[in-house]
Amino acid sequence: MKILFDQGVPVPLRQELTGLEITTAYRMGWSNLSNGALLQAAETAGLTVFVTTDQNLRYQQNLKTRQIAILVLPTTRWPLIKPHASRIRDALSRIQPGDYLELEW
Repeated sequence: MKILFDQGVPVPLRQELTGLEITTAYRMGWSNLSNGALLQAAETAGLTVFVTTDQNLRYQQNLKTRQIAILVLPTTRWPLIKPHASRIRDALSRIQPGDYLELEW
């Protein structure tokens, strides 16, 4: 599993998800790409899961043809995300190509 963190995902989450292969849009040089171009670049690069905090993504993009799985976090705030790191890890272990999953807490 190769995971891409979108711009709004707090970087400290990576430390809570040890053992997973994670990169960021910034690290890949994709900070300026729009969502559609970012998803395409991620799929082309062989990334399998896109983690984002953009709750409007499903309304902005046609996700039906996407092979990359998308996991949406409900906030960008690290103090609110940190207690749910195990739920995020669990969701990542279950998510399949093409899935769209919004976490809530």
